[in-house]
Amino acid sequence: MENQDPAVVDAIKASGETTLGKAAAKAKIKFDQFVNVSLNIAVTGETGSGKSSFVNALRGLKNEDDGAAPTGVIETTTLATKYEYPEMPNVKIWDLPGIGTPNFKAKKYLKDVEFNTYDFFIILNSVRFTENDIMLAKEIRKQKKSFYFVRSKIDNDIAAEKKKTGFDEQKVLSLIREYCQKNLKELGDPRVFLISSCDLEEYDFELLQNVLEDELPEHKKDALLQAWPVCSAASLEKKIKIFKRMTWAVSLVSGGIAVVPLPGLSAACDLGMVVLFLTRCYFAFGLDERSLTRLSEKVNKPHLKDLAKSKFVTAIREKALTRLQASAALATIATVEYLLSLLPGVGSAAAAVLSFATTQYLLREGVNDLANTAREIRKEAGLASVH
Repeated sequence: MENQDPAVVDAIKASGETTLGKAAAKAKIKFDQFVNVSLNIAVTGETGSGKSSFVNALRGLKNEDDGAAPTGVIETTTLATKYEYPEMPNVKIWDLPGIGTPNFKAKKYLKDVEFNTYDFFIILNSVRFTENDIMLAKEIRKQKKSFYFVRSKIDNDIAAEKKKTGFDEQKVLSLIREYCQKNLKELGDPRVFLISSCDLEEYDFELLQNVLEDELPEHKKDALLQAWPVCSAASLEKKIKIFKRMTWAVSLVSGGIAVVPLPGLSAACDLGMVVLFLTRCYFAFGLDERSLTRLSEKVNKPHLKDLAKSKFVTAIREKALTRLQASAALATIATVEYLLSLLPGVGSAAAAVLSFATTQYLLREGVNDLANTAREIRKEAGLASVH
């Protein structure tokens, strides 16, 4: 550009940095939304329908785990109780009081549990849906929110029917579904999801997740996919896809940070975002010890936990992700960014490119490492097929 008018050169540089700044600002909004957007799920139903067990299953917990919702044969929930996801406090499940009282009033019930708090409602029943369920669904519809019927404890029905001569699982499931829909006919033709809280990989849990993905806004869908437990090889691949899709945002934000000529600022901010992003990835893929213990017990293969020893899994568990960017290299990157940002004719744009490339590389390596580890574990567990 040496033969160009200096004013033109300055204008081009300014335009480039302004464009970068705007792109980074948009990426920052996208990233903040990805990790912070709230999702509030209400779970309700009659006493004894398995609400609390379902809440625990959604959070990847067993009923006896610390922090699990209390369960019992009598109603243990008298107030709307909030349960957060481990490491994902922006996603909450609310265990609502039972609706089985004789004088149940749907409108008053929704007011009492603060209806506007929730993004959607899941209505459970373990036998047949009742007039109270229908009244509640009508009131939710009237107030323009979504509800989904879940017929719970399907594993109990299957276990009982297995003892009979000529048992046919698909026929039993079809009969249960038809019976439930018949009870709900005055609502039109609502879909009923057959689910076992003891094993979300069976029956209709993945179908429910797919329907929610289709009906939730995009940013809420991402929150759901991050938080809900891996229920199949296909659901794992969806999680991997959204994390791969988000690497550009974190990297671009780091590019925007690099425009500020302060030593180490971009490196420090990059690292904070990288740690948060990959830790979310680690939990979403079911690589935490609690998720792996539950999977190991389910398939009776205790050695599965030993497979989770890749460099990124180990770094996250030891809270030592900084080791993946050697301290010397990190200091060098920060110094180079600073020097480049001060060079006339090079300026912030070059420093930003360096920061973007560095962060993008680290994130891609991290997501691929964690994804391949999760795939390997599911394969060893005999759960690798995508359907």
